Amino acid sequence: MITRRNLLKQMAWVSAGSLVMNDAFALADVKNKKVGVQLYTVRNEIGKDALGTLKKVASMGFGEVENFGYNGKFFGMSASEYKSVLADLGMTAPSGHYMYGNFGNKQIPGTLLHGWEKAVEDAAAIGQQYMVIAYLMPEERGDADTYKKIAANLSKAAETCKKAGIQLCYHNHDFEFEAQQGVLPFDILTAETDKDMVKIELDLYWAVRANQNPIDLFKKHKGRIALWHVKDMDNTDKKNFTEVGNGVIDFGTIFSQAKTSGMKHFFVEQDVCPGSPFDSIKQSIGFIQSNLVKKL
Repeated sequence: MITRRNLLKQMAWVSAGSLVMNDAFALADVKNKKVGVQLYTVRNEIGKDALGTLKKVASMGFGEVENFGYNGKFFGMSASEYKSVLADLGMTAPSGHYMYGNFGNKQIPGTLLHGWEKAVEDAAAIGQQYMVIAYLMPEERGDADTYKKIAANLSKAAETCKKAGIQLCYHNHDFEFEAQQGVLPFDILTAETDKDMVKIELDLYWAVRANQNPIDLFKKHKGRIALWHVKDMDNTDKKNFTEVGNGVIDFGTIFSQAKTSGMKHFFVEQDVCPGSPFDSIKQSIGFIQSNLVKKL
């Protein structure tokens, strides 16, 4: 005879089992992610020969790319052309970088403030899952009220993204951790936006340079840091960019906390390279594949 107590016990076991399975599937999803690269690292090369550069990136083992520089086209290609090229190379572009758009002539196409709907449409056409506001120009920054206005515009843009099945994110540098009127801009941007509507792409280098502990940020914003930029910092007073594994950032601990972060994709990026950027990203992906993927 099935008593109410036995039934509740069975339901508890089923519920617990479901949670374990969900966690397992979530972790497997992260482990199965391919290593990505932010194409800004090879910006000079892709400007001269987009197809050749993408072929070289694919040959190194990168399965994903993160776009930059959208201006109505992707590296001179229409959305359909670009998607086809990536497919032929066995790669996808799950994410792309975009500017806020309140600088210069203030009519820059494909930015959050100008032509956003077309940018979202093209992002969806190539299969992007994320659109990331990459950087705030110095003239776009300001006091706490300025960042509150930026947050309001992020929320509005996120609604447009959501209708297309795309997640909006914000990418940090170090200035977001410089207090304005006693408050960090990063805290304003996260507090003034919905955690499900505006997620974070955490640039690990810039966070560490700003004396932030990535693990603490993961815990504070659990599940919200969906994307990472993986770049290292050399052991000098200048804190230069360097290849992943050559510097001082504890990537082993960071990668072991991917679940806390909510990380879905990560991208190698090196803003400045000592020689060929191809040599740098080849070294970085080698270290990641040999030492870090197993930490996920």
